[in-house]
Amino acid sequence: MFVKIKNKIIELAKNAVLVAEEELGTGKGQEKKTLAIKYIVKNLPFSEFVKTVISLFLSSFIDDAVEIAVLYMKSLPKQEGE
Repeated sequence: MFVKIKNKIIELAKNAVLVAEEELGTGKGQEKKTLAIKYIVKNLPFSEFVKTVISLFLSSFIDDAVEIAVLYMKSLPKQEGE
């Protein structure tokens, strides 16, 4: 079960980074990270109680997933014309 939860967190982290970047723009790294973490926890497909437990026990993993998603997004080629 933990593997499925971790995979879902990784999947959500990519979206979370995009949403945080769109909402807050460039800079404000810590604020974007906090927003991304909240996005992940909010969008987990569990009850509020289970989300709270997951966020407590997997907080370090969620943090790492956001950092990895940021590095992944930075590695993508920039789109020209924007």
